[in-house]
Amino acid sequence: MLQGGTVRGRVKAPVPERSMLHAPPKPVFPFYVRCSKHVCNNPPPGDAPLAKVVLGPKIGAGTSDLPAANKSPQSIKPRRHGGARESRSRAEGQQLQGRMEASMNLLHDTGIQATHWLQQHFQGSQDWFLFISFAADLRNAFFVLFPIWFHFSESVGIRLIWVAVIGDWLNLVFKWILFGERPYWWVHETDYYSNISAPEIQQFPLTCETGPGSPSGHAMGAAGVYYTMVTALLSAAMGKKRSRTPKYWVLWTVLWTGFWAVQVCVCLSRVFIAAHFPHQVIAGVISGMVVAKTFQHIHSIYHASLRQYLGITFFLFSFAMGFYLLLRVLGVDLLWTLERARKWCAHPEWVHIDTTPFASLLRNLGILFGLGLALNSHMYLESCRGKQGRQLPFRLGCVAASLLVLHLFDAFKPPSHMQLLFYILSFCKSAAVPLATVGLIPYCVSQLLATQNKKAA
Repeated sequence: MLQGGTVRGRVKAPVPERSMLHAPPKPVFPFYVRCSKHVCNNPPPGDAPLAKVVLGPKIGAGTSDLPAANKSPQSIKPRRHGGARESRSRAEGQQLQGRMEASMNLLHDTGIQATHWLQQHFQGSQDWFLFISFAADLRNAFFVLFPIWFHFSESVGIRLIWVAVIGDWLNLVFKWILFGERPYWWVHETDYYSNISAPEIQQFPLTCETGPGSPSGHAMGAAGVYYTMVTALLSAAMGKKRSRTPKYWVLWTVLWTGFWAVQVCVCLSRVFIAAHFPHQVIAGVISGMVVAKTFQHIHSIYHASLRQYLGITFFLFSFAMGFYLLLRVLGVDLLWTLERARKWCAHPEWVHIDTTPFASLLRNLGILFGLGLALNSHMYLESCRGKQGRQLPFRLGCVAASLLVLHLFDAFKPPSHMQLLFYILSFCKSAAVPLATVGLIPYCVSQLLATQNKKAA
């Protein structure tokens, strides 16, 4: 034996101490192995090279990383698969979006087929459909219907303006939310007809409107205005006793039949000229009737002050502009329809700036603002609220003079080469309509009749 405890040749293993002979073995931590199903279930035969195995995460010193076999049942927790759940939700969302897009394509294709069928079978009625579409414009409600109703029944005339203005404002907001297509550009933009030829759709001078299509503004305005007139006539027919005689029911049948005949003609005309899909005009009719029905129960509009008119006008304008700016900040371009109208309209001169959403907004706000000024003016209080305001010659004279003056006034078209100037002049022109109808013309007629009475005396 050499110094240092080593022996030449064979080295003896050290004998473990007695305390170590009966010590429990230390636990061996197994490795987590991630392998494919093919490698784990089909091991290589014989001496074939083993597949490369990727080891899992390193096991820490704590007990939280132990496998389930070494843990107590209370400490076992199910693993959360957040990524798989998000992927599944994303896939379901894409499937839902795909189904909705397919449904809308089918609905739009049905509308295109209806437009194509109408244009093929009613080509000779083209002028009639164009006239109906022109007559259903709210401009005629302001320039024709309002002067007649106001001078024979002020309350109905005032309600007519409120229904038309608020209904068209809601129509604008709905269009900005729903992003409705129009047939004359959708048939070219869609890939629905990629494997087949798309139906040929004709365009007309009133086709190329620049705003979104849902719901139809013409159908909504016509439904609201005519609903107001029909209910006013029926209310007058019942009288103060609210009695419903057989004559009343005959009148009821005639008026409501005429109402629905007008609505059907308006809807068919909008579909015929490829300005709207059928579901858009149906939604417009329902919305217009709901607005008109609502204003039957709002009586504060007949006694509104100038401050209330100004406040409501400012609210409608600020809400619309705020909503527009909010969507712009979110990356939504609300003028996308103007680009499509210019792209797919058959004749560029058929694209008019007065069909844009902002043009209709300022037109309606101008009407409401002018009505508030006129009803609170000295000219209105002295003429329409005076003794002559109850006389039939005075009312007939006001109606005739108003229709003549407004017809000449409607011939003025603001220049469209500058959009800001066009919008300002459109607002002023619209405000002048109720000012002339309610204030200026009745005052002039009353002064003229008073002068004639003095000469006759």
